[in-house]
Amino acid sequence: MTLTERLDRPTQVRYMLGMVVDTIGSGMYLPVSLLFFHHTTGLPVTRVGVIVSTAAVLGLVGSPLAGLLVDRYGARTVLVGVYGVRAVGFAVYPLVHSQVPMVLAVTLVALGDASFPPAMQAFVAEITGGAGRDRLIAAQRSLRNAGLGIGGLIVGTALGAGSDSAYRAVVLGAGAAFLVAGVLIRTIPVSRTPGRARTPGGGFRTVFRNRPFLTLTAVNIPTAFGYTVLSVSLPVYLTQKLGAPDSLAGVLYAVNTVGIAALQIPVTRVLARRRRTRSAALGGAVFSLSFLGFAALGAVPVGGTLLAGVFTATVLFTLGELLHGAAASALAASAAPEPTRGRHLAVYQLSWSVPTALAPAVLTALLDLSATALWLVLAAGVACSALAMLRLETRLPAQAVHPTAPARPVPPGERRPARPRRESGQFPP
Repeated sequence: MTLTERLDRPTQVRYMLGMVVDTIGSGMYLPVSLLFFHHTTGLPVTRVGVIVSTAAVLGLVGSPLAGLLVDRYGARTVLVGVYGVRAVGFAVYPLVHSQVPMVLAVTLVALGDASFPPAMQAFVAEITGGAGRDRLIAAQRSLRNAGLGIGGLIVGTALGAGSDSAYRAVVLGAGAAFLVAGVLIRTIPVSRTPGRARTPGGGFRTVFRNRPFLTLTAVNIPTAFGYTVLSVSLPVYLTQKLGAPDSLAGVLYAVNTVGIAALQIPVTRVLARRRRTRSAALGGAVFSLSFLGFAALGAVPVGGTLLAGVFTATVLFTLGELLHGAAASALAASAAPEPTRGRHLAVYQLSWSVPTALAPAVLTALLDLSATALWLVLAAGVACSALAMLRLETRLPAQAVHPTAPARPVPPGERRPARPRRESGQFPP
């Protein structure tokens, strides 16, 4: 299979089905990740939380390791292996009844979780290119939000009885979902690059010499902090600072999730001919507006006006994510040189995973200091990232900035070739 903008219909179906199964498994487990071990081991929830957080930090080593393996063995092989590691980890979860085995099992899964994003991004870059890469990432983001919601509904139904067998069924079901997703991804053909085993040496020095890519990675860090607010700081801000009901945070999270699931594909289609840097920068600007909106809520009394302001700011946040998410992911995947794509994307992934790990401590500390300061710092950081993205545009490869190659002028007397017909099952232009 050669690198094309669009995938044939059977490949589309297998890829999309794999993503749905994957995210349903994640959606089944994420809501009960702490409660499961509290229920099965009897450890306090606070201690379980410390163990899970520690494992997540230890698991960060999985990202650079995955990058090295991708460059040597190919993204599909590594991605299938990551699914296998996660499936094995979930299979042993029901056997954990004390603290030490729990640390080992959770760390194993954390390694798989940290290895997943760079392997998946590299895999998408292997099987499609151009504007098709943006569309595939958009479809993946849309399906991920839908799958997480379906998984949450399944786990809510399964745990209604509150029995040990229900908790075991949820964990084993999530592990089985990862196993099935791995099998589906394994069936997708990829282009064979001659001499893959002779991957360029030098470890990560090649990445560190790529100044534009490192700048792209650094620019993403403030925006990555911004992505965490719906789950980290906004619930605390609404309930403790504004006196809103506890249920409001869940409603706002649902608004964001449903919005991404329903609108990511059409928004990406609209942006298909725009420069990825400018789409991502526009998303950052809208993020900044949403944070300013959240900051202004501190001066609004509790009531209908407050609710309207909260929903307006959340809609702006969702719009910012729609504009930024797929464009930024496709930009990073396209800016990474093919021979060392795995290592480049592993470094880029740290701009997401490190802020995600630090956000609970950093954002809650800012919130305790001053709620208004929290939102203003986030707004300023994301705005600076957006401006830096625009300045970086000329230093990045042209094929990374442009989803579609700029049209070549047609010399006088030469006829422009006819546009090929779109075959059935292809992504729409």
